[in-house]
Formats: sequence, structure tokens, C-alpha cells
Amino acid sequence: MPNPPRKRGAPAPPPRAAPRSASRRKRERRREEAMRALGHTRGGSRRRWLWNGIGAGVIVVAVVLILLLARGGTSSSTTPPNATPFPTTTPTVQNLLAAAANPSGSAVDGIQCQTNEQVVYHIHAHLAVYVNGQQRVLPEGIGITQPRVEVTTDEGPYVDHGGCFYWMHTHTNDGIIHIESPTQTVYTLGQFFDIWGQPLTSSQVGPATGSVIVYVNGQEHTGDPRAIQMTPHELIQLDVGTDFPPQPFTFPAGY
Repeated sequence: MPNPPRKRGAPAPPPRAAPRSASRRKRERRREEAMRALGHTRGGSRRRWLWNGIGAGVIVVAVVLILLLARGGTSSSTTPPNATPFPTTTPTVQNLLAAAANPSGSAVDGIQCQTNEQVVYHIHAHLAVYVNGQQRVLPEGIGITQPRVEVTTDEGPYVDHGGCFYWMHTHTNDGIIHIESPTQTVYTLGQFFDIWGQPLTSSQVGPATGSVIVYVNGQEHTGDPRAIQMTPHELIQLDVGTDFPPQPFTFPAGY
């Protein structure tokens, strides 16, 4: 059917778009699929790069933190070269005055060694020894023969049992001397050192040599240190070489 005649002065209708051929539509579809595939690949690459970057950053931060913590831990545990550690209840080669002897159990200065502790006369005294201003530790087990049974407590080692007990002995290394006798008798510091097997003079305390200054209950004592009589809660301090101020000591409850 022929088109009707166009009126004079009326605008011409827009030209119709020529229909796309099948080959053109196929090319456009392939281009769109290729663009989508390209965009997905780029996006995936960007995401992988982002996650890889984050992972690497986390690893770097972790390594830095480990190095800082290791350096901090080392510096905090380092003792300054001029610092003098305070003696503890655990003796070492540096602060142990002398090891406990291994007595045979024979009588020493008339003091017997018996399988059971005697508690008819039971008192405690404390002995502290300073060599050139540094405290030296008395060992546990003085006056207790082998085989000794030693246990570990929160306060340090404790000799609980032994072959026999002299009437003067130590269970711990805190300087407390136990006087446990079947009768009330006067005992001296010299007898304790004889049981220990160590010398005690005005110029020697155990292996330490030098002028000896003696304090008893905070007061300077003159005379033979061996003759000091042991009394309840008596505080005896022996300074070898350098005079060191007398130090206080508190006996545990029940002593």
C-alpha cells in the first residue's frame, strides 16, 4: 500500500533505523562478553592484590612486634653491672659460707647425736655472717647426719629427717639455729661451729679470714666469739673484714 501524501509544511518523520544484521548482533554480544570478562579479571586481580598486600602487612607488623618484645624482655631482665643482689634463702657458690659437713654421729664437745630430736630444752637463735659487707648463707643440715631427707618449701629447702640430730643443728639456710636438748644446758657458738666442722676465731669465720667484729642483739661484743652463750631469740652477727651495721631479724611464729 503506498504511503499517504505528506501534507505541505508538516515535518518529515525520523528515518527508521536500519535493522542490524545477525552477524553484527553476534559481534556486539561477543564484545560485551569480552568486556565483562575483562572487568571481572581486573577486579579479581585488584582484590587478590589487596588481600596479598594486607597479608604481607600483617606479617611485617607481627615480626616487628616480636622483635620489640624480645628486645624489651632482654633489657628488663639484665642486672646493672654495679648492682649487688640481696642474698636469698637459696645458697649459691657466691653467697654460701661453707657447706654442711657430713659428721659421723660421734659426740662433739659432749653434744650427742640422737635419732630423735630432743625437745625438753628447745630454743632458737639466729646467726648472720657478713664478709666485707656481703651476707653469707649458712647451709641447711648442719648437725644432721646422712641420709638426709630434704624437701622444698616456699621459703626454701628444709631438712626434715636424717640419720641422727645433734642437739644443735639447722633445718633451713635462713640462719636459725635449733638448740634441742634433753636437759637445759648452756651451749656456746663455738660448739655449734665444732659440730659444723668450721673454724671460729677472732680472725676467721669458716673459710673467711680477716678481723672479726661481733654483734649480739645489736650491741658490739668484745671477747672470744666462741664463748658466746646461746639464749632464746638471740641475734648474733659476725662481720669479717668490713664492719657492717647489725641487721634485724624476725623469728617465725611459734619459734
